[in-house]
Amino acid sequence: MGLGNPGESYEDTRHNAGFRVVQKLASEEGIRIRSREKGSRVGRGTIARQSVLLALPQTYMNASGDAVRALCQNNEIQPSDLCVVFDEIDLPLGTLRMRARGSAGGQKGIASVIASLDTPDFPRLRVGIRGERYSRERDLADYVLEPFARGERLLFEDSVARAVEALRLWLTEGIEAAMRHANPKPSSPDAEPAQD
Repeated sequence: MGLGNPGESYEDTRHNAGFRVVQKLASEEGIRIRSREKGSRVGRGTIARQSVLLALPQTYMNASGDAVRALCQNNEIQPSDLCVVFDEIDLPLGTLRMRARGSAGGQKGIASVIASLDTPDFPRLRVGIRGERYSRERDLADYVLEPFARGERLLFEDSVARAVEALRLWLTEGIEAAMRHANPKPSSPDAEPAQD
């Protein structure tokens, strides 16, 4: 499940990092996200012999949980079999953070999912969107709803590619393998204390 906002005006914004990851995975695996189901655009297919449902909620970010809950109920998907991908302002651009469970950390879309599922116990993949020019004095809503600067796009696209690989590992080898791939090593200059 990739979180974001529907519509062309939001397509290339920082807040749609979750959409971008799921769309890239779908494209690489030949899965078309075309159908509409329970408030989401969905695509079904197989990745590494695993049946998958790829989804993009169309409820807007802050109400993502409504679509996630409806889709899970309709398809009998347990929280442990769900992975939610979303943008994270507290992570530097180019950084990923995979977790088996955790808090919302201030991200309203994931807070909505936790509230709607009534549990924080589901895998999630955070995609860092904080560029070097971000400052706490800036309005957060304005920042996350703007496109990446030209000099940031290559780093973002690289993180999207690594996020897609993390999702494949989650499907084939489990959460621990995905975390080893996605999370910064302790010696990395980008490594930060976990927020969960």
